Amino acid sequence: MIINHNVSALIAKRALQNTSRDMDKSMERLSTGMRLNRPGDDAPGFAVSEKLRSQIRGLGQAERNAQDGLSFLQVTEGSLEQVNSILQRLRELSVQSSNGIYSNDDRNLVQLEVSQLVEEVDRIGKTAEFNSIRPLDGRFSRASKNPMSFQVGGNAGERIDVYINTMSGSSLKISGGTDRLTLSTPDKASGSLKVLDEAITKVNRLRSDLGAYYNRLDLTMKSLSNNYVNLVSSESQVRDADMAMEMVEYSRNQILTKSGVAMLAQANVRPESVVKLLTDRY
Repeated sequence: MIINHNVSALIAKRALQNTSRDMDKSMERLSTGMRLNRPGDDAPGFAVSEKLRSQIRGLGQAERNAQDGLSFLQVTEGSLEQVNSILQRLRELSVQSSNGIYSNDDRNLVQLEVSQLVEEVDRIGKTAEFNSIRPLDGRFSRASKNPMSFQVGGNAGERIDVYINTMSGSSLKISGGTDRLTLSTPDKASGSLKVLDEAITKVNRLRSDLGAYYNRLDLTMKSLSNNYVNLVSSESQVRDADMAMEMVEYSRNQILTKSGVAMLAQANVRPESVVKLLTDRY
């Protein structure tokens, strides 16, 4: 029996300290719902989790970018719909003026409407706007080699380029110089039908392109949403705590803490037997 070193008390104290640390971790995990609260909990898992978080946030923003792209395309297509309606009206007037029964005064009255409609096509092409961006003025045409780009991924280079041709009156060849649309004679009115048919075809081709871009972005959004959910699930598997298992560990550590305290008390009582031995001897 010795009194200078209470080894039993030191062992009990060490075990109690270890149990207390484990219990603190269990309480932290139960209170936060996360298995990884700091890199020291699982260094490789923490690194993987942070990478997944970066991808998750990137995909979330990419999905919002795709939605903005859809809005942009909707506004642009809406402007083209108005242009197409105007071109259809111009064609109707051309067919009407191709009839020889109208006098020059009648044709001048028709020409007034034609001129106004042509100016409106030109105005829409130059001023149609989305967030201060004018999509129909030619800045995003293939000739300019400067497409409208939508970032639809969490990594560099994951984007969709959209090309939009110029849709002004001059590009449709219904205004400006010798291409000016005039219905002053039946022959000119009949000749304007070919110009208008080409303009309508050009507008419809661009609308079809925008429709294809729209469908692609819509599918991209669905893919991004699916990937987002899968990555969140993967990050949850790495980072979130299994509450049932943590509760089991907490209960276990709680019992060990109580027994550790009891054993530490017993270890501190043991040296009193030496005092009793000395008392009995003397």
